[in-house]
Amino acid sequence: MPAGGEARARDFYVGLLGMIELPKPPELARRGGCWFESGAVQIHLGVETEFHPARKAHPALRCTDYDGLTHRLRAAGVEVRDDNNIPAVRRCFVSDPFGNRIELISHVR
Repeated sequence: MPAGGEARARDFYVGLLGMIELPKPPELARRGGCWFESGAVQIHLGVETEFHPARKAHPALRCTDYDGLTHRLRAAGVEVRDDNNIPAVRRCFVSDPFGNRIELISHVR
């Protein structure tokens, strides 16, 4: 993530995705960035001076309320790109506020 983007990260990862923010250890907190968690999954966003979003490599997050989450994202103006390329898997792609690609997966149909 770019420097100074912590509030936007919190709005997206906590406010929209429903994750919780984890406190970073003090020695790492000075560098900026945020850590988030949902269940056994953690996402760590570090600050890069010359930031370039990850548009191909991405985490895939399995959602317990896929319909509710995608509705909430769309209502907030987030582009939800449905993908039907894997039979029996309901999934889509979204981008975080910095352009990083995230895959959201429902339980198997």
